Amino acid sequence: MIAGFPDAQPIAGLIGGLMIGLAAAIMLLGLGRIAGVSGLAARAIGLSASGPPRGVAIAFTVGLPVGAVLVALLSDGIPATFPAPGLLIVAGLIVGFGTRLGSGCTSGHGVCGLSRLSRRSIVATALFMGSGFATVALMRLTGMI
Repeated sequence: MIAGFPDAQPIAGLIGGLMIGLAAAIMLLGLGRIAGVSGLAARAIGLSASGPPRGVAIAFTVGLPVGAVLVALLSDGIPATFPAPGLLIVAGLIVGFGTRLGSGCTSGHGVCGLSRLSRRSIVATALFMGSGFATVALMRLTGMI
């Protein structure tokens, strides 16, 4: 157990991180493309004409929830609660807008961009991490969490 994090699973997190890195490396070395989820999702549903072959984008995008379901079936699962569907849809649209505005999502900038020492990704990652820290601090100050 890690102090302050009684439910932490560092080995599972390490394995997950290694798998994400491996998937990103295979994509970059095998296809010469960045494994940013927003770009792959846009390519998979036909919003973007650039990127990897559409079949690869579809397979990658479909593999994300399929992998989560497999992990849930093969383990004890992770208890989760979600807000109302309407709120999820609005939040998803806002995130989608932000990924287009920021030329990528957290996975593209944080995992792939930082590993390539991309200046744009370093700035983007610093901004979204800082925004996340500020949001948590504000929520704690207001008693929301």
